[in-house]
Amino acid sequence: MSGPLQRRATIEELFTIPEEIRRHELVEGEILEKGDATGEHGATQADLVTVLGRRFGRRTAGRWPGGWRFAIEVEIVLGDDVFRPDVVGWRREHMEQRPTGTPIRVLPDWVCEILSTNQRHDLVKKNRSYHRDKIPHYWILDPAEETLAVQRWSPDGYKKVLAAKRGEHVRAEPFDAVELRVGAFFGDDEPDDEA
Repeated sequence: MSGPLQRRATIEELFTIPEEIRRHELVEGEILEKGDATGEHGATQADLVTVLGRRFGRRTAGRWPGGWRFAIEVEIVLGDDVFRPDVVGWRREHMEQRPTGTPIRVLPDWVCEILSTNQRHDLVKKNRSYHRDKIPHYWILDPAEETLAVQRWSPDGYKKVLAAKRGEHVRAEPFDAVELRVGAFFGDDEPDDEA
């Protein structure tokens, strides 16, 4: 016997929270407040954007592959849910101009969550929701363990295609055109030839 059905919150209810204090997500009908990021979380987020932005956050041409647009903690509407991924990316052919306004309604090609105070949501609820909405790639960075998990969408659920730790060099989908140092996401300096 199951319990009483709970009423699902709506996007309209989420948007009644004033934008200047809205650090919330609507996931599976529940409004969830995102906790404050730890120092490790914020530093990992900044390092990730620096590493990927340098190589991929530009038009395709030159030394690095380019071809992507990145954003940090922007509101993304997917179906009946609203997410604020730690870092999100679109291939430029899917988002020709920089993301503007809020919320954004263009399906991302990649999302990354950085484990911190809300890791249960990242590992369970968001994983389920991102899969349902067919986001092709979902990364999880864990600053405490200094690990990277790379997942690829498949009809049966996300498939882990790579697990790596600080000290390793990887070609991580969808950024596998370039070898990346996992430690660079956790504060390691990169050699000048990689800048």
